Amino acid sequence: MILTGKAISENVANRQITIEPYNKEHVTTNSYDLTLGSQFIRYTGEILDPRIKNEYETIECDEQGIVLQQGDFLLGHSCEKIGSQNYVPIIHAKSGIARLGLFVHITADLIDIGSFGCVTFQLYSTLPIRIFPGMKVGQVSFWKPMGDITLYEGKYQGSKGPAPSKVHRDFIA
Repeated sequence: MILTGKAISENVANRQITIEPYNKEHVTTNSYDLTLGSQFIRYTGEILDPRIKNEYETIECDEQGIVLQQGDFLLGHSCEKIGSQNYVPIIHAKSGIARLGLFVHITADLIDIGSFGCVTFQLYSTLPIRIFPGMKVGQVSFWKPMGDITLYEGKYQGSKGPAPSKVHRDFIA
C-alpha cells in the first residue's frame, strides 16, 4: 500500500518517517520531491571491478551547474536525509527530468526499511543536460510492508553524500 501525500506529511509529523529538511511544498499526491545536492562522484578507472574498491574523483558543483554529456554517469545525492522504521521508501525520477533524458536511478530504487541517510542518485544522461544543486530530480514514495520487519544494518547506513559502490565488501571471505 502506497502512502498519499497527506499520509506522508502526517507520518513525518508523528516521526514515523524522517525527511530532513522537510518542506511541505515538496509533498505531492503520493510522494515527496527530492532535491539534488552539490557533490558528485565520477569513477576514474577504465574498467570497474566489483571485487575491489574502485577509484573515483569527487566533484563539487556550484550554482552554475555541471554538464553531463550523452552517456555520462555520475553518482549524486539528495539534499534530504530520509528513512523510516515503518515504511519502505522507493525512489523515482521526476517525470519532467526523465523527459529530458536523465535517469535518476538506473536500477536501484529500493531503500531498505530502517535505512537512514541521503539518497545516492545514479545519474545517467541519454542527452547532454546541465544539472544544478537544489533542483528537484527525484521523488520518494513510502510503502507499508507486510510481515515481520527486520531493520537495515548494511554498509550504506547513514550516507551523508553520494556513496560509491561498496559491493567489493561482499567478496571478502
